[in-house]
Amino acid sequence: MSEKSLSLRLPTPRNLGYSFNWVGRIGLMIILFWGAVAIFGPWLTPYPVGEIVDWDYFGPMSDKFWMGTDYLGRDILSRIIMGARYTVGISLASVTLACTGGVILGMVAAVAGGWFDTGLSRLLDAFNGIPSLLFGLVVVAAVGSSIPVLVLTLAAIYLPGSYRFARALAVNVNTMDFVTVARARGERTPYLILQEIFPNILGPVLADLGLRFVFIVLVLSGLSFLGLGVQPPNADWGALVRENIEGLSLGAPAVVFPSIAIASLTISVNMFIDNLPTKIRDRSE
Repeated sequence: MSEKSLSLRLPTPRNLGYSFNWVGRIGLMIILFWGAVAIFGPWLTPYPVGEIVDWDYFGPMSDKFWMGTDYLGRDILSRIIMGARYTVGISLASVTLACTGGVILGMVAAVAGGWFDTGLSRLLDAFNGIPSLLFGLVVVAAVGSSIPVLVLTLAAIYLPGSYRFARALAVNVNTMDFVTVARARGERTPYLILQEIFPNILGPVLADLGLRFVFIVLVLSGLSFLGLGVQPPNADWGALVRENIEGLSLGAPAVVFPSIAIASLTISVNMFIDNLPTKIRDRSE
């Protein structure tokens, strides 16, 4: 039997397509809104971010200050807009590093197998056993808090989980017939990874990336709430909650709106991911 006739009888790789309902569309709109705020923030703030614009600390909402003022009399709306740049930017950079590294290592381990797969899996499993927030606290407290440190720390926390997820998907695809045919043709590891395995795990990997983005936003906000995240005079949303926490007893909106911003971002990502069903269609050859 010729190689051509054999390949015609075997199933071909499949690509993933996406469609989502109105709930997913609402989630996507909120995500795009916060993305635009993070990008164009410096041009959107009604007042200078660090400037005291009102002597009434923890001031109420008004026509002048739509979200009130903070514990120093600074405009909360301006600080939330600028805080989006740190919350969204750090989280996006971290999840990109974590998922890129995890997916690449997972696919290589699945294809290579042997001692490389076993050793790398056991090493990352051991690292994955460390609680994420505890690891972040130890690293930031030891090294110091800066944006590069936060990005690398958060990426290191979630790389093992991304690796395990991608490896599990790649192992399943690696056993399929079309991969066996490609290997029988003499295709090398880079071809198997890029042409046969990666297109067939892309959909679940993107969904996993969205969920890990939510986890990173929450961990970053937790670190900032404990004073180990973005440092003054800059502030992300978690830091805004921490520095205005005393306003709760005064009924000030300064602590409420940063919390709403965190909730809206994380919930919208979940809405988008949860309402993004995959549909399988044949790849045109």
